[in-house]
Amino acid sequence: MNARIRTRLIVTGCLSLAGLLGSTCALALDADAAQTLARQSGCFQCHAVDHKKYAPAYRDVAAKYKGNPEAEAKLTHHITSGERVKFDDGHEEDHKIVKSKDPGEIKNLVDWILSLEGGTKPVAP
Repeated sequence: MNARIRTRLIVTGCLSLAGLLGSTCALALDADAAQTLARQSGCFQCHAVDHKKYAPAYRDVAAKYKGNPEAEAKLTHHITSGERVKFDDGHEEDHKIVKSKDPGEIKNLVDWILSLEGGTKPVAP
């Protein structure tokens, strides 16, 4: 088998494997880009990564959706739709919409949230 055919078979095999493993394996998660988008979108005004502010900690969101096959779709809808959210004090307001129209950036943000180790960490006294 000549080198050209061998290379073509290797590339085809790799692409097929990437497709079987899913798109999240094909593209690496960019935590820095996700946090930058969250910061630019004002997400950290209500959310924190490891403790509750006005809204759940992102670690708690990850724990809530762990193992849920609909998690990505639900979170994507939540950050792009402006749906109403209810706060602990009873007031409601429209959830802010993430400041990106790029599906890849939005997916990266959702994937980052879901990748966090679930559950809030206790704050040391």
